[in-house]
Amino acid sequence: MKSNTIKKWAFSSLLLTMLLPVNALADAQVGEMTVTLGENLTQEQKNTLLAEMNAPENVEVVTVTNQEEHTYLGDYVPKRLIGTKALSSSAITNEAAGSGLTVKTKNISWVTEEMYINALATAGVKDADIYITAPIQVSGTAALTGIIKAYELQSNKAIPEEVKQAANEEMVKTAHLGDQVGTDEASALMTKIKEEIAQNPPETEADLRAIIESAAKELGITLNEDQIQSLIDLFNKLKELNIDWNAVGDQLNEAKEKLTTFLQSEEGQSFLDQLKDVFASLIDAIKSFFS
Repeated sequence: MKSNTIKKWAFSSLLLTMLLPVNALADAQVGEMTVTLGENLTQEQKNTLLAEMNAPENVEVVTVTNQEEHTYLGDYVPKRLIGTKALSSSAITNEAAGSGLTVKTKNISWVTEEMYINALATAGVKDADIYITAPIQVSGTAALTGIIKAYELQSNKAIPEEVKQAANEEMVKTAHLGDQVGTDEASALMTKIKEEIAQNPPETEADLRAIIESAAKELGITLNEDQIQSLIDLFNKLKELNIDWNAVGDQLNEAKEKLTTFLQSEEGQSFLDQLKDVFASLIDAIKSFFS
């Protein structure tokens, strides 16, 4: 009896192995590329973008539709801004474990590289070099949909729909905040908040508010109550999704480098430091006037 049971188990396992797709049996190899192309690109545009990406001849191509853009962005971006054509495209190349996320863009006018990194890390995308492009200037909001779709295929890991939605919401909210306080400032703020949450997870909404306000103060960013509440709502939603903030932090190496650069730059000085510069310039001007 026992022998028959073992034989049945072995046969079932073999059958299951034969039925599974080949790429489900192994993780993506380092250097493996997957490309996403907008459905409404002309063949000439597709060929140009593939050459620009240095895509190999047999590269796996994923198509992104305009309907998918509306599905994931419709709650956060007006339909007229999403438009009726899917054009933005991307190449995602698998990197060694621990490499983190790197993003480069071309013809993307609204979403910054750091915004993509933050949103992709939230979605659970790991260790990849990503290039995002389009044949003309576009906002770049739709590219996230394609990248996540390609990552799922490449890694054979399904990302829950609610996590995809949260990542898109984060990207759009950060871009909107960037319109109000500056794109570098908004990206730096999101990175700083995530870093603080990973180190000191907030237990209450008051704790979360304190983290947001402290991060903004350190970066010299003034937030109004609506902006603070919007960030609280976003991170509360992420909290409900059981995001692994330590894992997210591990993917933000490039964003953290940009944050360090921002903090060391003139733009990242505190208000008092900037005020000192103003007074110093004023004194020099007065000296020059009386000399």
